[in-house]
Amino acid sequence: MTDEPPPWQPPWVRAAKAGWPVASSVLVAVAQLAGTGAAARHQGGRLPLDALGYLLLLLGPVLLLFRQRRPVAVVVGTTVVTVAYLLAGYPYGPVFLSLVVAFCAAVKRGHRRAAWACAGAFYAAHLLISFAVPQDWLRGPAARPNGWQELGIAAWLLLVMAVAEILRFRAERMEAVRAAAEQARRRRADEERLRMARELHDILAHSISLIHVQAGVALELLDTRPEQARTALTTIKAASKEALGEVRQVLGTLRGPDAAAPRSPAPGLDRLDELAEQARQAGLAVSVQSRGRARSLPAGLDLTAFRIVQEALTNVIRHSAARSADVLLDWSGEGLAVRIDDPGPAGAGEPGGSGSGLIGMRERVAAAGGTLEAGPRPGGGFRVLARLPTHGGGPQDSTGGGPR
Repeated sequence: MTDEPPPWQPPWVRAAKAGWPVASSVLVAVAQLAGTGAAARHQGGRLPLDALGYLLLLLGPVLLLFRQRRPVAVVVGTTVVTVAYLLAGYPYGPVFLSLVVAFCAAVKRGHRRAAWACAGAFYAAHLLISFAVPQDWLRGPAARPNGWQELGIAAWLLLVMAVAEILRFRAERMEAVRAAAEQARRRRADEERLRMARELHDILAHSISLIHVQAGVALELLDTRPEQARTALTTIKAASKEALGEVRQVLGTLRGPDAAAPRSPAPGLDRLDELAEQARQAGLAVSVQSRGRARSLPAGLDLTAFRIVQEALTNVIRHSAARSADVLLDWSGEGLAVRIDDPGPAGAGEPGGSGSGLIGMRERVAAAGGTLEAGPRPGGGFRVLARLPTHGGGPQDSTGGGPR
C-alpha cells in the first residue's frame, strides 16, 4: 500500500499530503519535548532530562521522517529508542508517541508482522526493566514492580495496535472504492468510445455506399444523359451534407456537457421513409411495412432500430445483387421486431455483409437488451431480424399493416 496522492487530486491537496510526514514529525517532536518536560515535574524518582534524554526524545521523530519508504526499519528503530529511553531512567511522558505513529505506519503499509513483533518486544523489554534487570545496571533508581501498571501497559499496546489495524482496514477500503470508481470510469469511457465508433461506422458506411453508387451512375451517364447525371450528383451532395451533419453531431459529444445542443434530433423510425428514398436513389426499391399498433420508443431504442435498418439496407446495396428489400416493423408482440429481407442473390462479397456492420448491429441490440438473428432466409437471400424490448411508452398513431 502506498500513501502517494493520486494524480487526479488538486495540486494543493497533493502538496499537503507530500509535506505531511515532515509536519507530523515536527508535531510529534514538539509534543514529546514539551509533554515530557511537564510530566517530569511530577516524577521525582526519575532522572531529570539531560542532553542524552533530549537526544532520545528527538531521535524518534527524526526516524518518523522515513516511515513511508522504510516502515520496518522505522518501527524497529523507534522501539529501540523508546526502550533505551526507559532503560536510562528518564521520566515517563509522551515519549511513546513516536512508537504509536511508527506502529500505525507499519501496519497501514502492510508490515503487520513487524509491527506486532516490535510491540511484543517493547512489552517484554518493559517487563525485564521492571522485574529482572539488576539495579546496578540502571542509571536511575528502579521503579517498584507493579503488576497493575504492567497490565495497563499491555492494554494500552493492544489498544494502539487495534487502532492501527482499523486505520489499515479503512485505508484498504478507501483504496478499493477508488479502484472500483476508476475501473467504472474507464469502462464508461470504453463504452462511450464503442458507441461513437458504431455511430460513425453506420453513418459513414451508409452515406459512402450511397455516394459510391451515385458516383458510378454519374460517370456512366455524364456524356450520354447529362440530366440524369446531374440528378446523381445532387443526390451525392445531399448525402454528403447529411453525413457531415450527423458526424458533427456525434463528435460534438466529445466536448462535454458545455457543448452546444445538437441542431437536429437523433434519427429514429420516423425517418424510415427518408431512408427508403435514399436507398431508391441508389437503385434499391425498399418496401416498409408495419404490423400491430406502434408504440413510442425511448430515444436510444428508437435510434437503435433506425441504425439496424440503415445498416441492413447498406449491406444490401453493397453486397447483394437484389434491387429490392423489405422492411417489417412488428409491434404485435411484447416488444418490437425489426426484420429486413434481402431476396438475393449475393453480389460482390458476402450477402448481408461480413465485416464490422453485423458486429455493430449485435452490439447495439445487446446493449438494448434484445437479440439479433442474421443469416440466409428460407427461399434464398438474407434476413436480419432484431427483437427489441419495449418497456413503457404509450401508443402512437400508426398506419399498421401496409406499406408506408
